[in-house]
Amino acid sequence: MNFLFVHNNFPAQFIHAVRVLARDPSTKIAGIGTHTSRPMNGVRLLKYAMPEGDVRPTHPFARRFDVECRRAEQVMYALTSLKADGFLPDVVAVHPGWGESLPVRAIFPDARLIVYCEYYYRSKSSDIAFDPEFPAFGIDGYVGVHLKNAATLLALAECDLGMSPTSWQRSTYPDEYQDRITVIHEGVDVNRAAPDPNASYRLPSGRILTPADEVVTFAARNLEPLRGYHIFMRTLPRILDARPRAHVLIVGGHGTSYGAEPPAGQTWQGLFLKEVASHIDPRRVHFTGALPHADFLRVLQISSAHVYLTYPFVLSWSMIEAMSAGCLVIGSDTPPVREVIDGKNGILVPFFDVEQISERVIEALMHPRRFAEFRTRARRTAVEQYDVQRCVPQMVALLRGEEPRRWQRPRRASVRRRALRRAKRLPGSPFRAAGHPVLDRPQD
Repeated sequence: MNFLFVHNNFPAQFIHAVRVLARDPSTKIAGIGTHTSRPMNGVRLLKYAMPEGDVRPTHPFARRFDVECRRAEQVMYALTSLKADGFLPDVVAVHPGWGESLPVRAIFPDARLIVYCEYYYRSKSSDIAFDPEFPAFGIDGYVGVHLKNAATLLALAECDLGMSPTSWQRSTYPDEYQDRITVIHEGVDVNRAAPDPNASYRLPSGRILTPADEVVTFAARNLEPLRGYHIFMRTLPRILDARPRAHVLIVGGHGTSYGAEPPAGQTWQGLFLKEVASHIDPRRVHFTGALPHADFLRVLQISSAHVYLTYPFVLSWSMIEAMSAGCLVIGSDTPPVREVIDGKNGILVPFFDVEQISERVIEALMHPRRFAEFRTRARRTAVEQYDVQRCVPQMVALLRGEEPRRWQRPRRASVRRRALRRAKRLPGSPFRAAGHPVLDRPQD
């Protein structure tokens, strides 16, 4: 079989599945992505570049889609190049969130199209307007939120199947599409992200922290409100005052991955550090920046309490890895976290309750033995439900078409026949007369 994976940051969520498929000598694999994409053994990788473009003349509602169409054009050139070289995929797996799926069906109409359904933007019961500290925008902003889904909806209309990493993420999609989406997590490497009583992490000062120290950890791709960075920072004065030997390791970049940008000339990291700076000991609060994965795992392995906070949004791999490493996760009581943490394999806390989060962390530092079983159950949850060795075979089977599908893209002819039958049953319908094609419906 021939497989094509399209993701601007290839291999991204497909990495483990691609590795397995590439071991089959009868399989050919191609990937399409941007300059951030990583080569993989056994994969022909085509990289495209996004040309600079001025979207200011475009209506604000349509600017995102304008950029997505420009990206789709570059993907179209890559797809055409593959086809000209004789590569015809049996299966195309694509993340639709950036418009990369838009030209796929036109170039490869016979390929089985699978879309990665990571998140569907909604104006309520989601990240939008969740945090009262950052007021919701006006009506035009809400329209803009809905328009973020344009490329995704077009992909869902064309696809044969979707896959989503968690049940809650699938639930964000409109009801009429959810039957098309299978829940399969990409999985984490539970053998690498495993407890290690001998782990250590060296601070820039030269001090070495180990599991014997009191270490509070927090991690996000970027330190920003959507991942609860502002709430976490406000817990530090109370935690550090109650536990004078505790150290805090904060992992993440200083940019913005999701949500609103900070005020001009500032970063969320600096803004909320400044808010508490006069109330904390800076010698015990360590910003590591983004870390290589091996170093990040060492941070988790020495953690006494790992705080994971998030708006109702995409669940981070880091939380599953923290559980796999045997961390005591103190997580926000928000839908994506509740799907994994049940109060027995970790601690749930209200997202905005700074005092309660502080108290749970202090309790974890004071009584580590009390929470030993939480750590054991966290590890068990990761191994039994999110082990890459368990998840990847499911994803590979889905890609190969070996798993039963609950939904199949109907043929256009059958859609028309069903519509015609329904129309003929309507009293007084002009379609009761033979020969009326559905698409030639008379004007009212």
